[in-house]
Amino acid sequence: MGYAFRRRVWAAALILGFFLLWEILCLALGVSDLILPRPSQIFATLFDRMDVLWPHILQTLWTTLLGFALGVVVGVVIGALIGTSRIAYDTAYPLLIGFSSIPKVAVVPVLVLWFGAGPVPAVLTALAMCFFPIVVNIATGLASTEPELEDVLKSLGASKFDLLWNVGLPRTMPFFFASLKIAATFAFVGTVLAETVASNKGIGNVMMSASSNFDVPLVFAGLFILAFLGVALYAIFSLIETRFVGWANRKTDLAST
Repeated sequence: MGYAFRRRVWAAALILGFFLLWEILCLALGVSDLILPRPSQIFATLFDRMDVLWPHILQTLWTTLLGFALGVVVGVVIGALIGTSRIAYDTAYPLLIGFSSIPKVAVVPVLVLWFGAGPVPAVLTALAMCFFPIVVNIATGLASTEPELEDVLKSLGASKFDLLWNVGLPRTMPFFFASLKIAATFAFVGTVLAETVASNKGIGNVMMSASSNFDVPLVFAGLFILAFLGVALYAIFSLIETRFVGWANRKTDLAST
């Protein structure tokens, strides 16, 4: 067996051990499911109510993906402007930092006032949560391009677009994919945050309804669903990153010592 395979086996065993320890401690200490349900109760809830949860899962997923896609577009455009223009950097960066510092839970009521309750506030909250890491990473990647390389290409007659397309964007790809993995998890946070306040459908709404009815296993089932969706999206972007910018990743298949 290779090192990478053994590493994955150990990781899977540790994760399984975590849930077994959780189950055993809850049974040994007599913890009520109103405080902390056992993993077996949570998975049983998922199995028994999946037909009810499935439409809410799809609602949260498509809302998140739409907000995430819009956030990627906005983040790439703004990041490219900031990374290539000093004036844009001096103007937009303080505004972006100020906006990102605002708790998004305070923004959701404003979005509900503007657009009403429904999926639109959830999409916009997901966008607001995920675009800033993309902006920062794109701008950092473009700003890290060696000026000597740019000078050489300019001396050969390259335009600003040529520099951006042939040098800036390839150098930015590792930063871009790193930001995508972060932004994907943030997008789910934004969607669920809005669903708890301004929606009658989605996992966030299910969790709020379940908590008001003291159905704690269903609340944790919602948390498990969100965790699974976040991990799945993270894994997808990791695979895409390996395919397109594998040259920038550190070697992981090290010899065991």
